[in-house]
Amino acid sequence: MTAALNVNDTKMSGRLYVAFELGQSQWQLAFTIGLGQAPRLKNVTAGCTSRALAEIAKAKERFGLPADAAVVSCYEAGREGFWLHRWLTTVGVANVIVDSSSIEVNRRRRRAKSDRLDALKLVAMLVRYHQGERKIWSVIHVPSPEEEDRRHFHRQMNALKEERTALSNAMQGLLYLEGIGGFSVKADFAERLERLRTWDDKPVPTGLRARLLQDFARWRLVDRQIKDLENARKKLIRCDETPQVDKVRRLLMLKGIGLTGSWQLNYEMFGWRNFRNRKQVGAVVGLTPTPYSSGKSEREQGISKAGSRQMRWLAVELGWSWVRHQPNSELTKWYRRRWDQNSRLRKIGIVAVARKLLIALWRYVDQGEVPVGAELVAWEGKLKGHEKMAA
Repeated sequence: MTAALNVNDTKMSGRLYVAFELGQSQWQLAFTIGLGQAPRLKNVTAGCTSRALAEIAKAKERFGLPADAAVVSCYEAGREGFWLHRWLTTVGVANVIVDSSSIEVNRRRRRAKSDRLDALKLVAMLVRYHQGERKIWSVIHVPSPEEEDRRHFHRQMNALKEERTALSNAMQGLLYLEGIGGFSVKADFAERLERLRTWDDKPVPTGLRARLLQDFARWRLVDRQIKDLENARKKLIRCDETPQVDKVRRLLMLKGIGLTGSWQLNYEMFGWRNFRNRKQVGAVVGLTPTPYSSGKSEREQGISKAGSRQMRWLAVELGWSWVRHQPNSELTKWYRRRWDQNSRLRKIGIVAVARKLLIALWRYVDQGEVPVGAELVAWEGKLKGHEKMAA
């Protein structure tokens, strides 16, 4: 009886629930009007928005809803990114993007999994979400197209740096095969290669030399692209007067925060996200604790690692830099008192420093609250120092 009442109440509200299970070749859509109502499952070709709209219209007719009934939907964050969310919004569908790692699962070791079961699970959770269970999953904050586009600049630079490091490591590995160690890859690699000698005091073999020179040509191209991006970034920091770049300059005024850190913190976090509290700041990079407490058993399982891995790495690096360059800050003093006994504790404590530092930087950028004891410097000096190092 209770389930029937819920279904009738949902019909009166005139709301259709849709869950998208997104595959590479096809999408599976699950429709329902509330808990207790058997969902309707339909497959459409992946990316075919016209078919998706047609199935939504048929679902309204199937469930006896008017053509102008409200539609709410969801899908898991993944390869499709945000374009589907933006399209759904333009056609009047209230959509949410769900963090896949936050979806509840059966705790059995072996459990059945298929696109059909995933779609049914999603649509049932969507109903519960709109009936008030807001903590049933984590919803992804969607940036504007302009905010998303600005992130390509530093993400491209990070990808190029990883490619340059991979090429350098591969070249060093090839030299190790001939007994040549400790040889770094720099701009004069080709000239130094001619003077190298193998383990038996012979020149580098012809085939290996040709391969190394080809790899070095790619390394030099990637290195040039990185330098071009770095020069463009410095030009923007000097001349751009947009609010986003102004926040970058403010972060640069803190000693221990460099160009890469200030830029990525702004364009991945502080420049477009509206954090309501410090827990959200820590959660976005996966630096929140995960306690285990059941009966008399209580233990800490470590950080959640549910956020951005790249930003989590950056936060830890900034933590080390802060402890080194801001010795008089309250955060550094706290770290020295509590964690500076041995190397193992220092590595554990720096994660706590990273989380506290992110929160302090958010308050600094958002509210103008300078971290206690922090030293400020002129951001122009950092640009000049970076140029001297590059030269």
